[in-house]
Amino acid sequence: GRDITKMPETELNEQRKHMGMVFQYSALFDSMNVKENIAFGLRMHTKLSEPEIDQAVKEKLHLVGLDGTEELMPSNLSGGMKKRIGLARAIVLEPEIILYDEPTAGLDPIRSTDISLLIKNMQEKLHVTSVVVTHDLKSAELIADRMAFLYEGSFLEIGKPSVLYQSKDARIKQFMNGLPSSPDIEKEGDE
Repeated sequence: GRDITKMPETELNEQRKHMGMVFQYSALFDSMNVKENIAFGLRMHTKLSEPEIDQAVKEKLHLVGLDGTEELMPSNLSGGMKKRIGLARAIVLEPEIILYDEPTAGLDPIRSTDISLLIKNMQEKLHVTSVVVTHDLKSAELIADRMAFLYEGSFLEIGKPSVLYQSKDARIKQFMNGLPSSPDIEKEGDE
């Protein structure tokens, strides 16, 4: 309910504490182990004791299905594990909103489905809003209550996935149905 584009930096930083971010390729600190990566935000933004931080890290690792991985280094993690650790780091401050940038990028179809279902599970368990930027339609369908089709900086359509599949806009139809590119698509969409 507040316009963050007009907030001063200090106020904006306070608002950011209510948001978690899961980066496309996890953006884990490669010099820190799993525990240190997840605990980073807690150490920066809270006054929790080390035992409390340890407990929070263990809880979040359990939520993402990676119990007992605290001492592993990012170089020893698979792509799917890195995504899960990135999610654990995003939820450790208990945000209201989680932003995801291409959460299934670089994963095989099985791991993509696992991550998509984990995101859906986190929405339900943690009562958070998830905003997911993705080109992976299968993932979007598993996660989304509503989808928005962004094209050249504007939303062409917003609605349930079924609404986008039934769109009359040629650009949306092409994307949603995996159709080949055509020079006529640009013209049709503008009519």
